[in-house]
Amino acid sequence: MTHHQNANATADFATSTAPADVVRRQYLASAAGDLEALRATLAPDVEWTEMAGFPLAGTYRTPDGVTTNVMERLGKEWEDWTAHDDTYVADGENVVVLARYTAVNKTTGKPVDVRVAHHFVVRGGRIVRFEQFVDTALVRDAMTA
Repeated sequence: MTHHQNANATADFATSTAPADVVRRQYLASAAGDLEALRATLAPDVEWTEMAGFPLAGTYRTPDGVTTNVMERLGKEWEDWTAHDDTYVADGENVVVLARYTAVNKTTGKPVDVRVAHHFVVRGGRIVRFEQFVDTALVRDAMTA
């Protein structure tokens, strides 16, 4: 493959509206701490739901609301909070991702390593809905001294 083709492939991924590509860009932006790029993957009327029992439980709206209430808070409370996405199941506008969270709690110094499933709905190249499924007890254990 020539360098030119690689560049095109990267550009295609960067602009692709395919649901799985949009979701993947969200994970890459999150891992890089690039909240502007993350917001660019979210619809203006996004509904982002963190699971009941999770420290950030609730539904957040608007791209700014999501990054302020979810990613920025995780960054304050955890060292190197990362969602490692490993398996994608795409069906139309639905994308389910199996992943793993890893981080170290800044208060307790305890690590967390927990499996998670995320359900995204992508329309028009933007994430319109997100729902998190996670073992909240393991996350809370890491937050408890």
